[in-house]
Amino acid sequence: MLDALTVAVAVAALALAAWCGFAAYRDQPTKDWHFIGMAVVSVLALAQLLVGIVQLARGERPGQGMTIFIAYLIGAFATVPAAGFLSLSERTRWGSVTVAAGAVVLAVLEVRLYDIWGN
Repeated sequence: MLDALTVAVAVAALALAAWCGFAAYRDQPTKDWHFIGMAVVSVLALAQLLVGIVQLARGERPGQGMTIFIAYLIGAFATVPAAGFLSLSERTRWGSVTVAAGAVVLAVLEVRLYDIWGN
């Protein structure tokens, strides 16, 4: 895996978590700007998914097993969009909390992906 991309995804996810957490603190639902932030984080996670697939296709193997690596890679890609869709159904401060929690989960998944790859 590309270490810089993993760090970029984790930092962007934590920034999104802080932003949406602050919106929840101010008793605000997710707004259009939050969805733009979610799109940016999702594009970074998509780039990581593609890089992971390319590296696996080139014959590189993660240190802790390919199945668990692929599962975490797909889960990391799906986390923020799933939280975004859930926040659409809950148009209160809890929608912002949901996105913040999803972004924190993505940051944790990034750390785990780094460990699984064997760095």
